[in-house]
Amino acid sequence: MASLTTHTNPLFSSKPHLSTPSPKLRPFSVQCSASSSKLKSLKARQIIDSRGNPTVEVDLITNDLFRSAVPSGASTGIYEALELRDGDNSVYGGKGVLNAVKNINDILAPKLVGIDVSNQADVDALMLEIDGTPNKSKLGANAILGVSLSVCRAGAGAKGMPLYKHIQELSGTKELVMPVPAFNVINGGSHAGNNLAMQEFMILPVGAASFAEALRMGSEVYHTLKGIIKAKYGQDACNVGDEGGFAPNVQDNREGLVLLIDAIEKAGYTGKIKIGMDVAASEFLTKDGRYDLNFKKQPNDGAHVMSAQSLGELYKEFVRDFPIVSIEDPFDQDDWSSWTSLQSSVDIQLVGDDLLVTNPKRIAEAIHKKSCNALLLKVNQIGTVTESIQAALDSKAAGWGVMVSHRSGETEDNFIADLSVGLASGQIKTGAPCRSERLAKYNQVESKS
Repeated sequence: MASLTTHTNPLFSSKPHLSTPSPKLRPFSVQCSASSSKLKSLKARQIIDSRGNPTVEVDLITNDLFRSAVPSGASTGIYEALELRDGDNSVYGGKGVLNAVKNINDILAPKLVGIDVSNQADVDALMLEIDGTPNKSKLGANAILGVSLSVCRAGAGAKGMPLYKHIQELSGTKELVMPVPAFNVINGGSHAGNNLAMQEFMILPVGAASFAEALRMGSEVYHTLKGIIKAKYGQDACNVGDEGGFAPNVQDNREGLVLLIDAIEKAGYTGKIKIGMDVAASEFLTKDGRYDLNFKKQPNDGAHVMSAQSLGELYKEFVRDFPIVSIEDPFDQDDWSSWTSLQSSVDIQLVGDDLLVTNPKRIAEAIHKKSCNALLLKVNQIGTVTESIQAALDSKAAGWGVMVSHRSGETEDNFIADLSVGLASGQIKTGAPCRSERLAKYNQVESKS
């Protein structure tokens, strides 16, 4: 089995032929008949995401309609591009996005009418120039991204090709591969109300021969896990978190890993399914630079507060005792030395999310410091398709892995499925095999098998 840490070695041994577009169409997909490449109109609106919060949806019209919706994160890095919220606490608790919508309709739309949507880089560059800030704070990354996603879809339509093929051309990707799914089946951290400090416990079906088989294996383990949790913790523990994973009242992170091992074994996939974790350690960094694994209970007695070095040793124990192949955000986004130390002492994938925020500048720093060996690619962290593609290309050039990812606040938009295939990222993380906003992405990948 190929290594997770090298982008040139996909986790699946087979490489499905993707040159012929599937006849199946999913919501938000582009049609494959050629369309005009000139943008005729642009219209944004406020819609509601999977957590019940407002987000931005953008309709772009050439000769056809191309629609995109913007995701939103709960566990966000401080270096992410700015998600513009209205701040009026009397409406949606301050989370409205009408200002971002207005920026699209009143500022971007008049300047973009007539532009050639097949030139993604030019359109994105023009939006960045109009915004003029380093973190997209004038227009909002959610405004810019909504337009960028729709432009990409329209560009594919103008070429009369599927979205993933258009992304392949934009990125210069030579050979397409199907991604290994990383299913978040146990939720902790900011995604659940249990005591788990670490945010996601994932299963990765690296032994599957195809995406269809990986999806089936993940679903079977998910349902097996549900039975184990129900028997051990009761029916209430089968409620799911933001990303479709279960949130049982697990007291200890090791206990969560044991549950995964039991489910994998009972489903008959020992050796074929590995484990991944998203620690989201920035969520429980203390003011004095340590890590509080009991951060959800405040105040607490400090018994679970650890130094970065001790936390690193805990990860090494986990890697030794469990089939863990990937750990995301094991330390805070500014704790560079701890990242570098762990990277040099374990032979697994270390994924930068809050550390990198899909930002080419942060990626370059991490490459120089040898702090991680994989990128978690989230389009709304950086705000344009062009910058997202560049982040992936820079990561691949360094020999890193790339895991395309959803956010905890999602919509039925399935853009990232085509992005993962078009970039040949080899990995996609978009929640448990549960909840339609998660399955929309998995089903879109599956439609290309």
